Amino acid sequence: MSVADDIAGLARTDGERTVLAGVAGALLVLLLATALGVVKLPFLLSLLSLAGMYVLLTLGLNVQWGYAGLINFSVAAFWGIGAYCAALLSAPSSPLGLGLNPVFGFLAAVVVSAVVAVFIAVPTLRLREDYLAIASLGLAEVIRRLILNEEQWTAGSSGISGIPRLLPELPLTQNATNLAVVLVLIAVVYGFLRRVHRSPWGRVLRTIRSDEDLAKALGKNTYAFKMQAFVLGSVIMAIAGAFYVHVNLYIDPTDLVPLTTFYIWIAVILGGTGSNRGAVLGAATVIAIREGTRFLNDVAAFTSLGIDLAPLRLLFVGLLIILVVRLRPEGLLPPRDELVWPAARGTEDET
Repeated sequence: MSVADDIAGLARTDGERTVLAGVAGALLVLLLATALGVVKLPFLLSLLSLAGMYVLLTLGLNVQWGYAGLINFSVAAFWGIGAYCAALLSAPSSPLGLGLNPVFGFLAAVVVSAVVAVFIAVPTLRLREDYLAIASLGLAEVIRRLILNEEQWTAGSSGISGIPRLLPELPLTQNATNLAVVLVLIAVVYGFLRRVHRSPWGRVLRTIRSDEDLAKALGKNTYAFKMQAFVLGSVIMAIAGAFYVHVNLYIDPTDLVPLTTFYIWIAVILGGTGSNRGAVLGAATVIAIREGTRFLNDVAAFTSLGIDLAPLRLLFVGLLIILVVRLRPEGLLPPRDELVWPAARGTEDET
């Protein structure tokens, strides 16, 4: 019962076999391009680290929306909370000037994001779900404005620089170190969510998402379960933000743009709402489109025609959403197979 079991379960339907074949083909092309020198290895490693951060964000939103049906439009806010907690505590040049080990920044990101999540969820989770959407949307702008204007605490528009790298003492290139760290974070988060997704806690959340009145009739405290899901998802988003600042080594309020939230929602929808493996694939797909289309203007055919395609990245993402909704409305990798314990699959195949 490991992540390998979920990978083995990817191709249990014709649609999933097609998706798996497409992923394998894309990876083969990328490896070939790296081997031929078309894609530089340091760039590939940094791109994979960025994709890993987006995977964490997507897994966090998947807990809230995919598990419990909570509409959270403040992904960028909780990501920013994690990023600023890590930067303020670890950067010697920050207004706090503490220069602590990055571990303390990650711990602060977890605690502060949990407190803020409870603060915003307490007055909204008892109301209709659209109130949470409105409140979370407002929270994102409030957090950004606070960071921008409270210069004595956050450095304001000047941003925070001098953030230390992760594990600088390791005898690896920094890009390889960043990738190794984010892979460990993904493995821990994915393994934990995989376990709770199939647990009684996860089953209650899925019941709440489909019919909250039914969950209440069964004697479940739906408010407490939704609170737990919201806090858990927010903490995972903050961890992604804390990782980001130790890779980028700089943070300012312009990084907390709503577009980040938009990308993460796309990734969840693309992969399949409620699916952890779908969240991984969705995040990787969004990053592949967002970063890969930056180089379209370098293609000779487009250059000779005078076509500027790089600014059309959002258009390509939108077209991808339309295709997925049209051809696979349940997402690229829907969660149905993830809900079955691997030991029970043999029994299923025999019936």
